[in-house]
Amino acid sequence: MASVSVYNMEGAEVGKLDLNDDVFGVEINENLVHLAVVQQLADNRQGTQKAKTRSEVSGGGKKPWRQKGTGHARQGSTRAPQWTGGGTVFAPVPRDYSFKLNKKEKRTALKSALTNSVNNNKFIVIDELKFDAPKTKDFVKFLENIKVSDKALVVLSENDKNVILSADNLPNVETEQVGELNTYDVMKAQTLIVTKDAVARIEEVYA
Repeated sequence: MASVSVYNMEGAEVGKLDLNDDVFGVEINENLVHLAVVQQLADNRQGTQKAKTRSEVSGGGKKPWRQKGTGHARQGSTRAPQWTGGGTVFAPVPRDYSFKLNKKEKRTALKSALTNSVNNNKFIVIDELKFDAPKTKDFVKFLENIKVSDKALVVLSENDKNVILSADNLPNVETEQVGELNTYDVMKAQTLIVTKDAVARIEEVYA
């Protein structure tokens, strides 16, 4: 069972916390982690590229000239691809890039990502994260206290508006509640900052 230090907002160590091996000590499944990341990126793709085929461009309802006797090659419509303003051959159309992973695969991928964070000392537990009012300056001071300067993901057990708004203007910080936690964001973060209550909630949901 892994044990991590618990810090307060001033950066002082205030205790130790044993992590549940069923969530934070699993065998890392790199394949499922990869699939989970690719799936989220695919879900975010808009797939809105579009060009008109010959059936969608305007005009060309009439045969340009008669079939024989003009000296020209026979033509059926000015909407054909070889004409200026004609349709595109095999035109791209909007498509859905998303694909599905089952619930068990998603859970395994997320637990693998969390275990990876713990194994690589990127997992910081805070006993309590509270601000009296939304202030970016106070959040920056908190990050300095715990010596975090790179891309961080802050995981909360509940919707704390003061914390979320305090971090909102920081480009290298994202905040999520336990229910929003996903493999891609965990792997993307250089540091995972998790409140003690959020750790308990994660273990309750995913153990």
